Amino acid sequence: MNKHTYDSGVIGNCAYIAHVQKDTNINWMCWPRFDDSFIFGGLLDEEKGGRFSLLPPTDDFESVQYYIENTNVLCTEITYSDGTYRVTDFAPRFFQYERYYKPLMLVRKIERLSGNPQVRATCKPVAVYGQKRLQRIQGSNHLKFFGLEDELRLNTNISFSYLLEYEPFVLNETKYLVLTYGAPLEAPLESTAESFLNKTIKYWRTWVKRTSIGNFHQAQVIRSALVLKIHQYEDTGAIIASSTTSLPESPGSGRNWDYRYCWLRDTFYTLNAFNNIGHFEELDKYFHYIANITLKSPHRFQPLYSVSGQTNLVEKNLDLKGYLGNNQPVRVGNQAYEHIQNDVYGQVLVSLLPLYADKRFILGERTESKKMIFQILASIERTMNEKDAGLWEFRELNQFHCYTFLFHWAGTCAAMKVAQELGDQEMAQKALALREQAAEKLEGCFDRDRGVYTQAIGTPNLDASSLQLILMNYLDPAGDKASRHLVVLESELKSSNGLFYRYKHQDDFGTPETTFLICAFWYVETLAAVGRVDDAIEKFESLLKYSNHLGLFSEDVDAETGSQWGNFPQTYSHVGLVNAAYRIAKKLDRPNFL
Repeated sequence: MNKHTYDSGVIGNCAYIAHVQKDTNINWMCWPRFDDSFIFGGLLDEEKGGRFSLLPPTDDFESVQYYIENTNVLCTEITYSDGTYRVTDFAPRFFQYERYYKPLMLVRKIERLSGNPQVRATCKPVAVYGQKRLQRIQGSNHLKFFGLEDELRLNTNISFSYLLEYEPFVLNETKYLVLTYGAPLEAPLESTAESFLNKTIKYWRTWVKRTSIGNFHQAQVIRSALVLKIHQYEDTGAIIASSTTSLPESPGSGRNWDYRYCWLRDTFYTLNAFNNIGHFEELDKYFHYIANITLKSPHRFQPLYSVSGQTNLVEKNLDLKGYLGNNQPVRVGNQAYEHIQNDVYGQVLVSLLPLYADKRFILGERTESKKMIFQILASIERTMNEKDAGLWEFRELNQFHCYTFLFHWAGTCAAMKVAQELGDQEMAQKALALREQAAEKLEGCFDRDRGVYTQAIGTPNLDASSLQLILMNYLDPAGDKASRHLVVLESELKSSNGLFYRYKHQDDFGTPETTFLICAFWYVETLAAVGRVDDAIEKFESLLKYSNHLGLFSEDVDAETGSQWGNFPQTYSHVGLVNAAYRIAKKLDRPNFL
């Protein structure tokens, strides 16, 4: 079987994300929000998904795609017999009038590089997940598309005679296409597009320069950081797992999920990644999102919420062919919002700790959090003896999960530190009592014969998430117990090429066929934590080959072929890379650039 990779890059501005294929087509873009219907969705149905491509008048061409260095500005170069041209795609983002300018605007610049190339521009947006075609009306220097809640407009200096009939034109001067939703572009097209491009490049390069990273695989950490940044919905601070839905974990598996939501279980890892690269602004915004969620849901947290904190994420199937034309169902919404996942309480508590430990937060920003901590401790107490679906969101399997008890333990440790900062004895005593209960439950997961912590109390199944017992310092990384635990996990869950399965037992959909990339990065982190630094470096570097041509990672990887599967790009995978690189760099402890 050939190696499958996703042949696209992503652009974004913290208001939306667009996927640009190597053939220039925008094959995925949802407006006005990450979790709204696509405007272009050829990724899941080439016929119903619409199209926005800038192709030569032949199928015989070559394509090269790359990012402008240290930016989220993407270039695609097309070469065929008559010449070469470049398409530069970006979502404007820069500081203006004391705020970030991040409009629902896609800018496409086409410039000739050599020869006399011709280009056929096709812009066919759709609505309601491809169920509705839009009416097209020509204006003086733009096209309007009607059928959405707000105006969709395409401004361009391409002749409408060619554009309306999808006829190729000779690229004898630079052309621009600016697609907007809501407020249209009223300023002069060419000068405004160039100004926005320069300002956007400057913004991203300044953002990167403010990133604090060591010298260990710096370029890949930068790309991962840039990917993470555009997956934050800045209006609320939420960070989504991925901008896509229904890309299968393995072909024909039916494991096709909508990941355009914010999972509380990812909170700790994501905030840790931003903290590790020295970015406080994203961290601060995410705290506000989490605070809003927890105050709205004081008694029972959902595993996931929409970017605006909506709770009702009803899952339904769409009448679309699916990825590659044969991967159904295509799902929107996610039934996991109904699940019981009790690790979320500890995740939130650990995430709140910087409010007290980090002096960049002032006292006034902590006022509501004390009440919140007591509420969350009460939730941990209430759910201590409750089975749950676990972090992998089993649909038909409830257990006393090791990972859940680990975060009960970690969350109560964090609450004890907060209590110490506040001098609150009641909070400290409550947290201590719950920590002891959580530790007792964790030891109930320990298989003494094998010397390993299992997935849940009473089961022999192993789970890669138990690597976190070492990374969260429940097990002393230098101790024999941690070493033995790691060796047993390696022997049962690690593939021959260093990838890691989440678990190998059957779940609701059979036996998992692909490895989960975040688990491989957790493994790398764990190797570094226990002092096997050379092994950690070797495994880290071996994982880099599982990115696509732009250094972007998917959710899953086929252990045999190295193929990318699952939603793409997956923030969880990039979070894993950032945190693993940080852990290794700390172990190396050498000056930068030496």
